[in-house]
Amino acid sequence: MHLTVIILTYNEAKHIVQCVESVKFADAVLVFDSYSTDETVMLAQQAGAEVIQNTFAHYAQQRNAALDAVAHRTDWVLFVDADERISATLAAEIRMVIADGQNAGYRIPRYNIIIGHQMQGAGWYPDYQTRLLRVDKAHYDPDIQVHEVVLLDGPQGTLKHHIVHYNYDNWAQFHAKQSKYTAYEAQIMRQQGTRPKPQNYILQPLRHFRWRFMELDGYRDGWHGLRLCGWMAWYEFRKYVMLRKLWQS
Repeated sequence: MHLTVIILTYNEAKHIVQCVESVKFADAVLVFDSYSTDETVMLAQQAGAEVIQNTFAHYAQQRNAALDAVAHRTDWVLFVDADERISATLAAEIRMVIADGQNAGYRIPRYNIIIGHQMQGAGWYPDYQTRLLRVDKAHYDPDIQVHEVVLLDGPQGTLKHHIVHYNYDNWAQFHAKQSKYTAYEAQIMRQQGTRPKPQNYILQPLRHFRWRFMELDGYRDGWHGLRLCGWMAWYEFRKYVMLRKLWQS
């Protein structure tokens, strides 16, 4: 069975070479780029990857476009982010399951390294990602533009070895990414006609903190987990503030 690794990129010069090197067990490596303005494309090509550039609208659209680009030349696709790495043990497991071919896709657990700490909870572990897909039996829901959801025409399996995700190197990077996600989510809620209620500004952040810290075992990460759960509750509050401003404008 032919396997293509697809790496979505935009200005990933820092990560792209090491990412491509970690996925060379595949039959082909495609960097699906959103017109990067740094050296991502050149470095990817030098590392041995094919590069296709496509205008970015949202994450689900970009992944569906990438699937369409390889639909007639591969059986399986493994989506990998530029800041992720695939270990030799995971590579061997992937090769084994696609040879078996019983499922339409597989979810893979992921280690998230956040500011030097490997997370044990708070929603960042086991953090299953459905990334290994049978091309003719998978597509992404176009209506879910952030934290995109893959739809499978068939059963899904679960792998045991992990993707390693170097998620955030510093707090500035963390806050920039969360601000971006929060703005996306507020826009989607506005499009769906959701209006903020006065209690949302208090109850939703509290519920979010409890969910991450208690139900998703954020306490296992100690002070690091407490801090992260607190910041995620803050961004839940910010989401409703942004939603209110969208309605006002």
